Amino acid sequence: MLLTLTWAAERGLELGPLFLRYYQVLFFAGFLLGFYLMRRYFEKEGVAQDVLDNLLIYTVVATIIGARLGHVFFYDWAYYKLHVAEIFMPWKGGLASHGAAVVIPLTLYYFSQKFKKDLGHSFLWLMDRVVITVALAGALIRLGNFTNSEIYGEPANSAVETVYFRPVLDYMEQYFSDQVSDLEFVRMDGALETDSLWLPQYDLVITPAENVQIGALQSMLEVHLIPLFNLQKKDNRHIYIPDDSYVQPGENGTYHVTIYGIPRLPSQLFESLAYLLIFVLLFFLGEKGHLKAEGRIFGLFLLLVFGFRIAIEFLKANQKAFEASMTLNMGQWLSIPLVLAGLYLLFNSFRTSKS
Repeated sequence: MLLTLTWAAERGLELGPLFLRYYQVLFFAGFLLGFYLMRRYFEKEGVAQDVLDNLLIYTVVATIIGARLGHVFFYDWAYYKLHVAEIFMPWKGGLASHGAAVVIPLTLYYFSQKFKKDLGHSFLWLMDRVVITVALAGALIRLGNFTNSEIYGEPANSAVETVYFRPVLDYMEQYFSDQVSDLEFVRMDGALETDSLWLPQYDLVITPAENVQIGALQSMLEVHLIPLFNLQKKDNRHIYIPDDSYVQPGENGTYHVTIYGIPRLPSQLFESLAYLLIFVLLFFLGEKGHLKAEGRIFGLFLLLVFGFRIAIEFLKANQKAFEASMTLNMGQWLSIPLVLAGLYLLFNSFRTSKS
C-alpha cells in the first residue's frame, strides 16, 4: 500500500443558518464555466446574447429535472411510487446522469425549434457545442460526488485506496451526539490481513460528551457500533471493529479504540479525470474544425463518456441493492443505447461530410 487517503472531511461549509455543500458549488460552477464557453461560441458564430441567456435557463432546468427523474424511475421507483411528493424534493434521494442525458437533448431540440430564427443554426449545431461544456461539468460533478462520499468504488487495495469515514461520522452525529462530541480517525502503521484485502489500521479517538463515562462508551461500542458496522453489506461498509475491542482511556479526557478502514477505489476521481480529458479532447477537436461536421462532436461525446461509464462501473460499488444480481448494472444498461447513438452520429457525420 503506497498511500491510504483518509476522507472524513465535512461535505460543505456553514454560512450562518445555511449549509452550502461543495457538491452544490461544483455543480453550479460547471454551469457557470459552460455559460462562458458557450458565449465564446455564440459570439464567434454571431448569435445574440439573449439567446444564450435563455439557453442557460433551459439547460439548468432540463439537467435538474432529467437527473432527478432518472434517479426516480431508473434506480428507486419502488420507493417513490409510494412517496410521490418526494419526487419533487431532489435533496431527498439523488440524481442520475442518464436521466439528464435523455432530457437535455429533448429540451434543447425544443429550444432549437422555438428560437430557430434567433439561433440561426440546427439542433445538432447546438448540441455539438453544448456537450463540450457538459463534459467539463461532468468532471466537476464527479469531484462533488467525492466530497459527498458517494458513488465510490469497490473495496480494493491500490496505490490510491481511499477510506470514506464521512458516512460513519454522519451516523454517529445522528444517533450518538448525546454521548460523543467529537471523533477523529488517526492512521496507524498496521493493517489487518483478510482473505481478499489488507485493512489499514486506525486509532479512533473519541471525545465524549459531558459526564459520559468509559462504561457508557464501551456499551455503545458493543451493543450498537460493532454489530452495525461489521454486518453492513459490502457496498455500504466503511469500517471493521474487532468483536473483542475495548475502549481505552487516553490523554486530555479522550478515549481510543483500534478499528480498521475498508479501502476503496476512488472511482469518482477516476471519472472526474476521464471527463476532464474528454472535455480537453472535444474542445481541441472543435478548435481544429470538427465542429463544422454537424453531429460529430455530439456523437464522440456520447461514445466516449458513456463508453467510459460502462467500463468504470465494473470498479464501482452498486448504488442500489437490486444491482447485485445483475450481470451489468443499471448504469451500464442505460449507457449502451447512448453509446450506439453516439456511433450513429459519428459515422453519419463522416458520411455526410464526404457527400
